[in-house]
Amino acid sequence: MSIADHVEFLRGEGESLAAAAKEAGTDAPVPTCPGWRVRDLVRHTGAVHRWATAFVALGLTSPRRIEDAPELDGAELLAWFADGHAELTRTLASADPATDCWHFLRAPSPLAFWARRQAHETAVHRMDAEAARGLEPTPVATEFAVDGIDELLCGFLARRSSRVRSPEPRLLRVRATDVADAVWTLHLSQDPPVTVRGTDGAVATDPDCELSGTAAELYPALWNRAPIPSVTGDAATAALWRETARVG
Repeated sequence: MSIADHVEFLRGEGESLAAAAKEAGTDAPVPTCPGWRVRDLVRHTGAVHRWATAFVALGLTSPRRIEDAPELDGAELLAWFADGHAELTRTLASADPATDCWHFLRAPSPLAFWARRQAHETAVHRMDAEAARGLEPTPVATEFAVDGIDELLCGFLARRSSRVRSPEPRLLRVRATDVADAVWTLHLSQDPPVTVRGTDGAVATDPDCELSGTAAELYPALWNRAPIPSVTGDAATAALWRETARVG
């Protein structure tokens, strides 16, 4: 997916998040984020948007903390969120592709990283806002779902901070049943997972466990927003995934 594609998804997902938050009300609990209410969700996502904007707009080359959101609520909070979301999309859409700034996952460029990361950050939290209405969240598009699964499995969970580790070697396969090449095999060990993407022939050994479903079903499930559609194989490997695959 291109930077422009990610920016357009970011634009739409942020607008949908705001609409769902308004419909649910900022005092509504968020079932997918235990302990949070919609106001917490909107404050968090709005603060992350402003944090990301600063790296690209100012060309910051060192990490910095996410600043606390203001103690706003109701319509004022939603307006604050909308302003920050609009500024982020404008910044990403107009930035020089050669912009150099800090980023924390491998990517073709810093700008490509931030466009992708903020599109998926916003999509996942849009699902949270929709869940707060008491309805099933709207599924994401298949291509976008595959892209987000890839970011999670090949990026986030490969970091040194990853908790997805096993005392003995195991193979975990993730398969999107509706996309031919959307198959990932995770080599689990005492080190961070090593993920190989490709058809079954890319990894000859049969996996200990497979998690499968359509890309749109796997996307919220792997981000801990829904149950895994289908689990086959070793129950202990599946349990290890459920207990340790968390992104902070």
